[in-house]
Amino acid sequence: MQERAYERRGEQYLLIKSPPASGKSRALMFIALDKLENQGLKQAIVVVPEKSIGASFNDELLTKQGFWADWVVQPKWNLCNAPGEDGGKVNSVGVFLASKDKLLICTHATFRFSVEKFGIEVFDDRLIAVDEFHHASANPDNKLGAYLGQMIARDKVHIVAMTGSYFRGDTEAVLAPQDEARFDTVTYTYYEQLNGYEFLKELDIGYFFYSGSYADDILKVLDPDEKTIIHIPNVNSRESTKDKIKEVDHIIHELGEWQGVEKDTGFQLVKTAEGKVLRIADLVDPDNQAQIQASLRSSKIKTDRDYVDIIIALGMAKEGFDWIWCEHALTVGYRSSLTEIVQIIGRATRDAPGKTKARFTNLIAEPNATEQAVTEAVNDTLKAIAASLLMEQVLAPRFEFKPKNPGNAPAEGFDYGDAGYQPDKCNVGFNHDTGQFQIEIKGLTEPKSTEAVRICREDLNEVIATFVQDKTTIERGLFDAELVPEELTQVRMGKIIKDKFPELDKEDQEAVRQHAIAALNITQQAKQIALSDIADGNNDPAVNTALIDGVRKFAMDVRELDIDLIDRINPFSEAYAILAKTMSEDSLKQVAAAITAKRTSLTPEEAKELAIRAVKFKKERGRLPAISSMDAWEKRMAEGAAAFVRFKDEGRYD
Repeated sequence: MQERAYERRGEQYLLIKSPPASGKSRALMFIALDKLENQGLKQAIVVVPEKSIGASFNDELLTKQGFWADWVVQPKWNLCNAPGEDGGKVNSVGVFLASKDKLLICTHATFRFSVEKFGIEVFDDRLIAVDEFHHASANPDNKLGAYLGQMIARDKVHIVAMTGSYFRGDTEAVLAPQDEARFDTVTYTYYEQLNGYEFLKELDIGYFFYSGSYADDILKVLDPDEKTIIHIPNVNSRESTKDKIKEVDHIIHELGEWQGVEKDTGFQLVKTAEGKVLRIADLVDPDNQAQIQASLRSSKIKTDRDYVDIIIALGMAKEGFDWIWCEHALTVGYRSSLTEIVQIIGRATRDAPGKTKARFTNLIAEPNATEQAVTEAVNDTLKAIAASLLMEQVLAPRFEFKPKNPGNAPAEGFDYGDAGYQPDKCNVGFNHDTGQFQIEIKGLTEPKSTEAVRICREDLNEVIATFVQDKTTIERGLFDAELVPEELTQVRMGKIIKDKFPELDKEDQEAVRQHAIAALNITQQAKQIALSDIADGNNDPAVNTALIDGVRKFAMDVRELDIDLIDRINPFSEAYAILAKTMSEDSLKQVAAAITAKRTSLTPEEAKELAIRAVKFKKERGRLPAISSMDAWEKRMAEGAAAFVRFKDEGRYD
């Protein structure tokens, strides 16, 4: 990833989209030093969301690894550690800008206040490197995003934006489309990261449901022998008992017998029933926080696996928190932000000696059939399932879809299975070096514009993120037994694409839609096959190849992949299975009843889209779709066309 990013070091605007723990901080160091030495920039300012992340940009002796310069920040210019001089941190930024020193580290807040005080112009001819870039937003109320937009419009700075998760939980765009188009993008996937690790090769994701107090059930998912970060629920969430201190005490009591507090570190010492003494860092209790946080910033945490065993946190130890030994990220309570989920998972995905597997567990309150708040619980559960669907896609390899044409030929570096490339069939190739799939599909629309090609190559995750977070999509996809899959894959996804990429023409929007649905569905179906094989005892030791084999098997089983087939697969079918396995029969009936009662009727916009599909159907078949058709999709198009006429008569369209 760092090599890939360094190759683009000459770009004025560079966006690095790479998972947590993949080395973005080090990549920035290489790029910034080159810009200062060889590209004529005066200074580099690194902007991080919170002070603890500033440690990622501490001094590094890069020359020991063969680079031509070291990364050295004067202590007074690391404003994440220094108190600030000359009247405070904002004034320190002003002094730095007037100095000949080269590197400054500060928080997003300090940067925003500095722009407010000194203006945009004083940052000319400098590099602004923004870590955790998803904190910015195109919304005018987001000051960080507004200031960056003004800097891009002025076009006098260089910007390197870094993020492990480019989508935001509030669905706001990170950048305005015209600004985003100016960035050159380096994309590095979770799959590539895990594929390149020396030790860590597998990441498991699980959702578990509890009744009563979560602290009573936590040991069912918490293994004291695993290095674990536990994030307890926010005090305002429905999972919280409203007493965060008692919750931590309860967890510690469940783990074993308290032995006191270690004087040097402030860690709690707890003796388990097996006689092991656990070292627990409590980041929830406000007492001794300075000592505990200082202990967690110690160099020992990187070199000594047994320095700490469990970290219990509430709002901390998420973004940028670096504990390479962490094997299990255990989160209690539903998290509305997929960005937060990705960041929490990233705490466990550092590579470390002896660490071959990591896992993320979300412990969520199970809906109770007797509660009046069942609808709220249903929404929590469905959103969690939607997040799990997204994470499967984020963790999956990269897909390259190609239309099946007679002139297609095998691509260099791709393995097409035992039978090799077969010109008369839709082939599936896999590149073991890059983790990329190449899949041929009949009838696939190819993107035409450069931007559409880029979206299909790099941004399908953002498209799918929006799709699986869409409330209507989730509710209907999971529980509407009469749902026609095409209504989600064509109409709903089509609307999302139009809203997200209005600058694309209709042909390119359709191409992006087809690529996104193909990636989502093939991953889902392949995972089902892989899980089925494992359940049947066909568990190859190379577990991380299960998805690869599943994709190939799914593609080969259907013989001929085509868009009609892909559009007909319900992308939420596996989610329903997950929910059904997790919940009791009574609970499931209550959930289904709640969703069915809320079933969404067609909106004027959806009816219009179905009517457009009906016109296309008429051109292809020579007749309009029939309301009495046995084909559910044809029937749905007919219903949409009828609704469109009704809405038009009612004056619902301009």
